[in-house]
Amino acid sequence: METIFILVRHGSHDRLGSVLCGRMAGVTLSAQGLVEAESLADRLSSQRLTAVLSSPLERAVETATPIAERQGLPLTIEPALNELDLGAWSGKRFEELHSDPAWDLWNRARSHARPTPGETPGESMAEAQTRIAALLDRLRRAHPGGTLALVSHGDIIKAALAHAMGLPLDFYGRFEISPASRSVLIAGDWGLKVHSINEGAA
Repeated sequence: METIFILVRHGSHDRLGSVLCGRMAGVTLSAQGLVEAESLADRLSSQRLTAVLSSPLERAVETATPIAERQGLPLTIEPALNELDLGAWSGKRFEELHSDPAWDLWNRARSHARPTPGETPGESMAEAQTRIAALLDRLRRAHPGGTLALVSHGDIIKAALAHAMGLPLDFYGRFEISPASRSVLIAGDWGLKVHSINEGAA
């Protein structure tokens, strides 16, 4: 039996595009993001979901909560959906990072580069892909025939899509994952296939 995964990126927040938030605490949805979350819940209400899971970060939980409420389902916090651990880069403004050679390498070679190399290295994209791929396989086995909403972050969703398509991680920049967007994967014993990428909430 096939399992459908609706991969949802959290809604907009006020630091979007200016700060590399990573796993920093206190990043919540903006007014626009709250509207996006409600719109997502409306659009998904036409589908009967089996489960709603969310990254533990506030912006993801705020996006997932109205989806779960409309479905009458509990919201499950899933650590494997968490944002990349960006180490010491978390909370830095993008303008600060542009002069860092390690930042340039990270954006050119996601297949092997690592955030903040040195004493406090972050998580590689390959490590993040391993955890999201393992989660998808576990959920497929636990929910055969189900439809699940997984609320996460842009890079994690890109890692899942690259895994499903067999793309090198260095190609992660070739598709967009916008705030409050939906991308759909279908899973079976035969593997994963991509149904859609970056469907808009509005």
